[in-house]
Amino acid sequence: MNVETGAQVGDAGLEIRPVSGEPVLGPKDTRVSDVVHACHSASIDQGLDALAIPGLTRDTLEPVLQYCASLQCIADEVTCPGCKRRTEVQGIETLDQFILSKKEVIVGDGRVRLRGEGVETVSTPCLETLAKQWSGENYWFWARRVIRKLRHGLRRAHMRGEPVAGEGETPSVILMEPQLADNIGMVARACANFGLDDLRLVNPRDGWPNEKARIAASGANYIIDDARAFGTLDESISDLNWVAATTARQRDLRKPVLTPEQAIAEMRTRIGRGERCGVLFGRERNGLETGEVAHADVLIMIPVNSRFASLNLAQAVLLTGYEWMRGDAGRSLGRVTTYEKPLEEGLYMGRDRPATKEELIGLFEHLERELEEKGFFNPAHRKTVVSQNLRTLLTRMNATEQEVRTLRGIVATLAQGKGRARRGGE
Repeated sequence: MNVETGAQVGDAGLEIRPVSGEPVLGPKDTRVSDVVHACHSASIDQGLDALAIPGLTRDTLEPVLQYCASLQCIADEVTCPGCKRRTEVQGIETLDQFILSKKEVIVGDGRVRLRGEGVETVSTPCLETLAKQWSGENYWFWARRVIRKLRHGLRRAHMRGEPVAGEGETPSVILMEPQLADNIGMVARACANFGLDDLRLVNPRDGWPNEKARIAASGANYIIDDARAFGTLDESISDLNWVAATTARQRDLRKPVLTPEQAIAEMRTRIGRGERCGVLFGRERNGLETGEVAHADVLIMIPVNSRFASLNLAQAVLLTGYEWMRGDAGRSLGRVTTYEKPLEEGLYMGRDRPATKEELIGLFEHLERELEEKGFFNPAHRKTVVSQNLRTLLTRMNATEQEVRTLRGIVATLAQGKGRARRGGE
């Protein structure tokens, strides 16, 4: 994306100015990175409402974004906290150097603390997150994405699907405290792929609705639009009759353990007699707690490599959805458009047709005649056996009419030369 530089940002009193080495705007000295983050994490309108900066609207937002997108902070010698440019300016190149630059890094609930030599205290959910995020975010890249949304709207926002079944006719997909909006979007895409229309979220960390989830859904907008958020697990399953919980860990609970195939078969039976069913999926980091699994009627355990059993959230939903779609009469192999007919298992013939026996016999006789002329059948008494083997081989090909014609053209060319073959062997 081409981003203009040198944007004017003085409209409506929104001039960006340096304060304590950071680019800020508005009466409350809001950092530019906070504006970018708010509009990138949610919708533009939700971000603007949350920021509540006087005069900052859709009409005045782009110059602020341009400041970040075109890296004008370099010329102004300012940086935002959390931006990758700040760690670069500070000369921090490794995680060890980052920790050393802080007074203390608090991990999780505070039982793990990393002490450095700086003056700032920071927190991180876990060491894995710290390892991924210590260097900061590419806020200028985020700004360019928000500018694109501001100018052109959401990618694939025009795409509209619709549920493939009536309410309660497919299992509900329940996500327990999902942490990343991107994962919710990818789950929505998997749901749309395999006809699972009801998505439920229990206490999503980043709130709901969330624009980042819509972007990650890649066109599965109707799943996102219809998704419902609940405060507790009990609320999310209150209208269901039967719930299966997915887990990769063995639980000390006396519950049936089923594969996805077995669980889906049970759900089809129950849904067929009017019951409502759901599948519960755990958090990205640590899955479901045993107390949450206790709410389920059965456990689903996906066959995996026993030494690496953890699945991505969207992958687990996708595998379950695939089992559901396998038994659905409305499924198709790949996409079906106005110009494409549904495919069935087996050999794809397109506009071709299987060769007739007459056409195959013509190929046999043509090939044998040319081989005879070139002295292939030597000794002569082996001709019968060799001819039978050739006919068996060519019959086993299940050749099409077009393939037989192609083979006869190859035989004629090899025997007579290309020019003579075209002239009928003159």
